[in-house]
Amino acid sequence: MKKVLIITYYWPPSGGIGVLRCLKMAKYLRNFGWEPIIFTAENPHYPTIDESNNKDIPENITVLKQKIWEPYTIYKMVTGQKKDANVNNVFYTQDEKSGFLHKLSVWIRSNFFIPDARAMWIKPSVKFLTDYIKNNQIDAILTDGPPHTNTRIATLLKKNTGTPWLSDYQDPWTQVDYYQLLRLTKWADKKHRRLEQEAFKYADKVTIVSPTWKKELEDIGAKNVSVIYWGFDTDDYGNLPNYKKDKFTISHIGILGYDRKPETFFKVIKKLCEENDEFKNDLEIKLVGQVDFSVKESYEDLNLNEVVNVVGYVPRKEALNTIAQSSVLFLPLNKQDNVMGRIPGKLFEYLAVKKYILCLGPPQSDVGKILEKTKSGYTKNYEDFEGIKQTLLKMYQHWKQSETFEVDNTSNLNEYTSYNLTKKIAGYLDEISNK
Repeated sequence: MKKVLIITYYWPPSGGIGVLRCLKMAKYLRNFGWEPIIFTAENPHYPTIDESNNKDIPENITVLKQKIWEPYTIYKMVTGQKKDANVNNVFYTQDEKSGFLHKLSVWIRSNFFIPDARAMWIKPSVKFLTDYIKNNQIDAILTDGPPHTNTRIATLLKKNTGTPWLSDYQDPWTQVDYYQLLRLTKWADKKHRRLEQEAFKYADKVTIVSPTWKKELEDIGAKNVSVIYWGFDTDDYGNLPNYKKDKFTISHIGILGYDRKPETFFKVIKKLCEENDEFKNDLEIKLVGQVDFSVKESYEDLNLNEVVNVVGYVPRKEALNTIAQSSVLFLPLNKQDNVMGRIPGKLFEYLAVKKYILCLGPPQSDVGKILEKTKSGYTKNYEDFEGIKQTLLKMYQHWKQSETFEVDNTSNLNEYTSYNLTKKIAGYLDEISNK
């Protein structure tokens, strides 16, 4: 088999969705003639731990590790947060309004840790991997960013060794929505953009998660770019609990940040509850994962605490069980300039459980097009009060009349399976390694 070095910060026992992209690729690459060799952090600061992901690690796989120093412990001390606080997503969710110390910490991180908080990992990793590649068979390198520390490591490895490199992007670099929230000096912004352009120059192949983002990467200089969706692994959905029709449950899993605050949606819920006691008695809204304080305020101000249940973080298996037993799955897109190409990984998990999806965002976004193509749900603009209301009523009435309440979308999902997406990745690795 050919051998591919996968450089990834996230690896089991990391929880969250970010770990799944490289993990699922590693799981299936052997089917297509590639032996994965993993390089990851020895002592990472993972926001959540989920041991259930261990089941997908291929047997007898080589995992190389290098120690890393990250500034999160200092950040927690400075801002007075608990040792186990999840601070990886501070650009999306917070428990309260940010103060001066938080803003100062963001400024320091933005200007002294480039490209990201794992920047101190770059130099020792490049030294270790340059020696490893010189002494071992490596036919290609595969990286996934963010963190774009991974991308930077591979850029330098390509310069040092000439090994063919596929650069994958879960999120873009300077075009990602939270980039504008970094408190960057002009010098730091120029450095980010210079390193990004250098990555484009040295990558033999670039992949990214959506068609719109593909074009946006090409617009700033990326070459040989293709789309690899997040997708879903069919193995994860075989033993989920059967649907129980006891509540009209609307569920959201994952991060629900300030830029996805669904104020009009909650106003619609309030109105429907006032107009229809039966709807109110049947209704349950579950928010599973991190929820920004401003989102909580938006439903608390409407006195909806009785129907909204903030579950918090749960292991992935429990999250999948939740959506399998839900009636409608809620998908608010980020209210940012890059929303047209933002395809959250949870979309494909939603599709896999065959539930109706209510998406908030532009109907012509990449998500809106996928929902239309698979006939799996509806996309409404955030402020479309009447559209959201009529869609919820239609779903509720259908739910009242149906025992299974499932979407028949199976025939439209094959291109989104982890197996078939990894097959595409293996094909790209074949292309760049055979040049």
